[in-house]
Amino acid sequence: MQERAYNAGTDGDRATSGSVRERLERLREEVRYHSRRYYIEDAPEISDAEYDALYAELEALESEHPDLVTPDSPTQRVGGEPLEGFREVRHAVPMLSLANARSPEDLIEWDARVRRLLGEEESERLRYVTELKIDGLAVSLRYESGRFTLGATRGNGTVGEDVTENLRTVRSIPTELRDDYPPVLEPRGEVYIALEPFEEFNRRREAAGERPFANPRNLAAGSIRQLDPKVTRSRPLTIFLYGVGEGYANYASHSEALAALQEYGLRVNPYSVHETIESVIETCKRWAAERESVPYQVDGVVVKVDSREQQEALGSVQKAPRWAIAYKFEPLAGRTKLRDIIVNVGRTGAVTPQAVLEPVNVGGVTIQKATLHNEDYVREKDVRIGDTVIVERAGDVIPQVARAVPEERDGSETPFSMPTHCPVCGEPLVRPEGEAVVRCVNASCPAQALEHIIHFVSKGAMDIDGLGEKLAKKLFDLGLIKDVATIYDLRAEQLVPLEGFGEKSAENLIRSIERSREQPFDRLLFALGIRHVGAVTARLIAERFSGEELLAGVPSEQLAEIDGIGPVVAQAVSDYFALDDNRDLLTRLGEKGLDLRRIARGAPESGPLSGKRFVITGTLSEPRSVFQERIEAAGGSVASSVSKSTDYVLAGEAAGSKLEKAQKLGVAVLDEAAFRELLS
Repeated sequence: MQERAYNAGTDGDRATSGSVRERLERLREEVRYHSRRYYIEDAPEISDAEYDALYAELEALESEHPDLVTPDSPTQRVGGEPLEGFREVRHAVPMLSLANARSPEDLIEWDARVRRLLGEEESERLRYVTELKIDGLAVSLRYESGRFTLGATRGNGTVGEDVTENLRTVRSIPTELRDDYPPVLEPRGEVYIALEPFEEFNRRREAAGERPFANPRNLAAGSIRQLDPKVTRSRPLTIFLYGVGEGYANYASHSEALAALQEYGLRVNPYSVHETIESVIETCKRWAAERESVPYQVDGVVVKVDSREQQEALGSVQKAPRWAIAYKFEPLAGRTKLRDIIVNVGRTGAVTPQAVLEPVNVGGVTIQKATLHNEDYVREKDVRIGDTVIVERAGDVIPQVARAVPEERDGSETPFSMPTHCPVCGEPLVRPEGEAVVRCVNASCPAQALEHIIHFVSKGAMDIDGLGEKLAKKLFDLGLIKDVATIYDLRAEQLVPLEGFGEKSAENLIRSIERSREQPFDRLLFALGIRHVGAVTARLIAERFSGEELLAGVPSEQLAEIDGIGPVVAQAVSDYFALDDNRDLLTRLGEKGLDLRRIARGAPESGPLSGKRFVITGTLSEPRSVFQERIEAAGGSVASSVSKSTDYVLAGEAAGSKLEKAQKLGVAVLDEAAFRELLS
């Protein structure tokens, strides 16, 4: 197809090409064609200089005739003005995550489960498709009448962020489809950066005195979420498409959909089709051995049932399809010296040992620090300061110390001891019985203060409308709020000068804060973020004790007497109120007008579930809070643990120890269908 190449520069062409509009359309078509050959199909037909000449003429002609510039012109990939923020996009078809397989045995078990669910007759025509699992950022593209109209991140699978303008700058994403495309098509894929461009990008940053990015995924994700599309355009991004959301009904199988995407001019992740699970396993093993030959970062192989009809029959569990699974590679590893072990205090209060290492390159990434998870992990692995250690990148991303090499010790190594007090606030650390994690339970600890604020204002807690995570962080960084009590000191005149605020929006937020003072004590107790205390547990405690009583000191044994409160939860509450800073915080909240009074007991007196006590466990089709509301509205109550007084356990997928305890005690177990029947 070399004859498609267009000579951009001769007077003859200019004289005979017809109107300016026609010439522009011809130039755009040629630039799109050669862009696709270069960026999507990796098969250029003309030299870079010839391509540049085409592009330069198009750019010059459009600058002479700005009224004829179209949004889908190749020149418009440069990016527009910086955005103020990203709007939310609700996916028409959810972008599901994948369950993991760690071994060939896991794949065999999954294959057996798929065949059992499909039945013998359907299993005879079962085929699988395998694709390399790229480590990038999942996005969804939307084409209407063949034109790219919307691009969104995966987000939480249901709602993502509109990053259309940024994705327009990615040259391997065509602005127009070719051939016989459907009216609406939503291809999905992974935006990523190949290893060689990533290394070159980091070299340029280091030469400019800037900090390099840790890995290609971080760079790709950060680039797509830039508010300035011009920054995104400067990054060496590309994409592989691996599926279809809306519009998938046009195809009989996954492999047919992938072949169609290629015909439309989209860059498709290489794939292969298999008749047996044994063939799938061979492919997974081959790629595991050859992973470092792949020019981009991969962390496994995705295996999918090929038939769309069979996919629909298999369905999904919560956020993962039953018809697909990710075979994860063993993490990459390196060998180095452990110089020291320090501890970090996370935003939830978890105190985590961290290894300080002599720099080591693992899979193209230089690692200087790695997690040691918790105190027990250090002890079990017998990791000592000064040891030679093996470092792995869990999931090819998070560095962790896998093991020590004790045979190389010379006697100078030092065992690690967990500190007894928080290195940030100085308060005693707590390790709850039966848990591996040591925690700082001081709600005023600077390392945790922001996380506490975000939880405190959230729905289900104090529900301060308008004070979301981003604004909370901004106010915290500016020093306008220091902990949850100082939220109630905010004034409208402090907010008005801030970006995004006017007098009305500032007054609305202050009114929302004022309304939260009326929340009952159980909401406040839940909002404090006490370990193990969810909304149900907070209500049970608030029905028995007021805030003043908890401040005065309630022994854990007395808390454990509450039906539905176990010894672990009771000890967590007791530990929380044993700290002066926590008692001071609740006292200050009471002084600011928040309600510390004990709440009224009991649920509605009448209803189909009147007097019945439920425990909810496992993964259900809706959040547990939805089922709790239905139970309470029907006169029932919900407890957090199973006991002899429990009437029913509502169990979803992957129900664990609570289901086992219910079966031992002979408590009735309901699935969702049985629950609906009981409710009606």
